[in-house]
Amino acid sequence: MPQEPPAAAAAASEHGAQAASEHGARTLDDATATRRLRNGLISLAILLALVAGLLLAVPGLHQVAHEVADMPGGLVAAAVALEVLSCAAYVVAFLQVFERAPIRFGARVALSELAFGAAVSLGGAGSVAVGAWLLVERGGQPGRVAERSAVLFLLTSAINVITLAAAGFGLWLGLLPGKSDPLLSLVPGAVGVAVLLLFLALPWLCDRLLGDRHEGRLVAVLRGTAESVRDTAAILLRRDWRIVGAIGYLWFDIAVLAVCFLAVGHAPPLSTIVLAYQIGYISNLIPIPGGIGVLDGSFVGMFVLYGVSATTATAATVVYHAISLWVPAMWGTVAFLLLRRSRGTPLRLREPRTGR
Repeated sequence: MPQEPPAAAAAASEHGAQAASEHGARTLDDATATRRLRNGLISLAILLALVAGLLLAVPGLHQVAHEVADMPGGLVAAAVALEVLSCAAYVVAFLQVFERAPIRFGARVALSELAFGAAVSLGGAGSVAVGAWLLVERGGQPGRVAERSAVLFLLTSAINVITLAAAGFGLWLGLLPGKSDPLLSLVPGAVGVAVLLLFLALPWLCDRLLGDRHEGRLVAVLRGTAESVRDTAAILLRRDWRIVGAIGYLWFDIAVLAVCFLAVGHAPPLSTIVLAYQIGYISNLIPIPGGIGVLDGSFVGMFVLYGVSATTATAATVVYHAISLWVPAMWGTVAFLLLRRSRGTPLRLREPRTGR
């Protein structure tokens, strides 16, 4: 699932992602990373067990438990399959940015990032540190790995922001069905547009601000930011089928939530699901393993604002969250263990793509 809060993540400087990847490449080691993942998975299991216990023990939540128990197994299986596709799409996005990484190795690094993002309190900018460490350990240049990690972070954030803007304005203008309250449609759309324009203007602003200066840490950070934004914009605008990776990473995950609502039997309009999802994920800034409790409450609160029944929203959200945590956590853990077993194997980089 997407680990960075959509608008907030893209509004923040890419320097956070780059610094996190550089720090991770320097400080992580096999024992530390394995311990963090193991402890994260244990914490995740305990927190999910507590949520299940609350649904069964608290009288006010019995109806939610009944809604969950009555979900058709076929739709739940479809939701799991969609989450698998979301993870696979992230692999495509990763390989688009790190285009010379061997496909099998790159896929395992990408899935490992998803596992750490789901099970460990890292967030979008933090989980890339794990990928950076794995890449540098196999011979990647730390500076180059950090820069490409920042581009990957910006690319997935940009897709989130574009989706937020399109859904908000589409709902406000009546092009999409749903509650067109300006506060719940125009404002999110305007925020998305403002963040996107700031993103596109960053290279020009940095060039105007710095002029001919080339010395100093702040100058290096700003120039690195501008370069990463240019690279990200080039990927977004380039005619390359692999952009479906960054798009599918988000949209397959949204589809998981939509199918969970269908399984409950009361699906709100797609625009409502998209906007509540996008705004709700801002709570991912709070460092709780998997965002359990925090993300669920944020989602339910947003859906209630959009006119969805609290019971329906809670049932769909709980099942969505369990799927969107355990699929990447389990798949990514297997990928990480396979990487640790093959860590002495030399890598053969793919040839650079031509004709661009």
